[in-house]
Amino acid sequence: METSLPPSELTSDASAPADPPRRSVPLALALLTGPWGFVVANGAYAWATRAGGGDSTGAEALALEAAHPGLMRLGTLAAMLASLLMVPVVLGVKRLLGGRSPRLGFVGTVLTGAGYMCYFAIVFSGITTSVMAERGGPLADYAAVIDSSQSDPSAIWVFLLFVLGNLVGTLLLGLALVRSRAVPLWAGAAVIAWPVLHVIGLMVGSEWFEVTGATLEAVGLAVVGLRLLAAPR
Repeated sequence: METSLPPSELTSDASAPADPPRRSVPLALALLTGPWGFVVANGAYAWATRAGGGDSTGAEALALEAAHPGLMRLGTLAAMLASLLMVPVVLGVKRLLGGRSPRLGFVGTVLTGAGYMCYFAIVFSGITTSVMAERGGPLADYAAVIDSSQSDPSAIWVFLLFVLGNLVGTLLLGLALVRSRAVPLWAGAAVIAWPVLHVIGLMVGSEWFEVTGATLEAVGLAVVGLRLLAAPR
């Protein structure tokens, strides 16, 4: 016996018809500008560590700040501003998606937004490290304070949530864009490139992979911003 199913059950989330998104100039501007802050931040860090060094320990972070105070302060400020703008950025992506790929879009939006809220807190601590390096004094004690603050049980969840949002959340947003066809395939793939290249950079020890990934992600999200800017009022 034949049964008549409603159209919503005959189509997938990705191909289901959806009303066009409403234009939002503020969200579009965030998409066009915010992600480039991470390009600046990653580029500054890559240049500062081009001859070695890092910030995996308090002592290394202090030494890097002392050797490149301008670059490190630039990277910190750029990352802070970009982290703030990532909240309207993910809201803009969700608006463009509309009813397409709703599950991927929702989970990706929540994880990415929460992750970059945590990242703002993490990056803000770089100001303290910068001031310590400029002031001088008991650097060994300063390093111990930095290490203790990052390993304190009450703060570990902040780092874990950032990693989850930064890698998994961004990946899900990129997959939602690809699946929904809200933007060209290459734009969604460019967003996915960030977590992939970030992990590769960590494995091989080269920050330039992160710079490339951040640039590709910024380009992909800029396409989202242009689509949102061109949407009907």
